[in-house]
Amino acid sequence: MPDFVIQGERVALPVEIRTATAASAMFLVRAAAVRSVLSYTGLRVFEPLPGKAICSLAFVRYVDGDLGPYHEFAVAYLIRPPDRGGYGVFIHWLPVNGRFTMEAGRTIWGFPKELAEIDLGFDGGHARCAVRDGDSLIAGLRVRPGLRVPAGSTAAAIDAYTHRDGVLRRTQWSMNPSGVRARPGGATLTLGQHPVAEELRSIGLPKRPLFSSTIDLLRMSFGEAEEVR
Repeated sequence: MPDFVIQGERVALPVEIRTATAASAMFLVRAAAVRSVLSYTGLRVFEPLPGKAICSLAFVRYVDGDLGPYHEFAVAYLIRPPDRGGYGVFIHWLPVNGRFTMEAGRTIWGFPKELAEIDLGFDGGHARCAVRDGDSLIAGLRVRPGLRVPAGSTAAAIDAYTHRDGVLRRTQWSMNPSGVRARPGGATLTLGQHPVAEELRSIGLPKRPLFSSTIDLLRMSFGEAEEVR
């Protein structure tokens, strides 16, 4: 795998995340609206039910990893891969609070990283995150603790898709979480006055999620991005 030089520092692939904490919520939203949002990608939306799509909102506190410590929020959708069966995850919006990880994410994988103010916390099983553009709230997500999930049952390797500068890319993304808690519902989403917030409203948010989860310790690995088309 190739190495990259980001702001004078060499970054080798795969990029390893050794310690992170995360929370997420999955929502059933309007597929027609998601198709409109993702029209720039040429991808097909995965519909678990006719007319419905899956939107995932997540936030991560990176503590120890090859890109340093930072905070991240993600808006992602389940899609049909263009060249294989099953489904993949398309990363649509990925604000971070660090310039190094922003440049690395854009350069290495084509991730749609941009700078934002991200305030998050994990306390007593509760998790919260607020993403702001200056003083303006974009989105806030609170996740309540759920039931403990058996260890080892949630490790996964996922194809993550990105679209940047007219190029669709696929990256294999592996996750090894521990201390996972999950429950139906369990999260509250608040939207501000911002183009991203308006886009989330257009797909049917805020609403009660299908389910939510928190992860005490998340280890991840990101391989090389492959151009799909």
